Amino acid sequence: MFMFLFLVVALAVVVAAVTLSVVGGGESAPLPEATPERLDDRLPADRPVNRADVEALRFPLAARGYRMADVDDALGRLGAEIAERDARIADLVAALEGARATAATSLRKSDEGERE
Repeated sequence: MFMFLFLVVALAVVVAAVTLSVVGGGESAPLPEATPERLDDRLPADRPVNRADVEALRFPLAARGYRMADVDDALGRLGAEIAERDARIADLVAALEGARATAATSLRKSDEGERE
């Protein structure tokens, strides 16, 4: 009988605690809607991206990691700039090789002219 009385009192205490926490706890208004985080510090549009820009880039967290659209935009921009820089480097290397070939040809002609 003592155990039954103990269980009834314990159940009453638990029910009272839950009721007080639900009814009396917190504000009566519902929680405000959380606005989703957006990428505020985008890569600069007015100049080429540099290393500091990439290191400072932080993506806001979403439900399962990062916002896919923000990451895709940043990677697309970086990919385009890397491709543009690669093309520019290839042009400069070709121009340098052409200048070296012209200089070598010019030296050979001047050496031949001096021998005559």
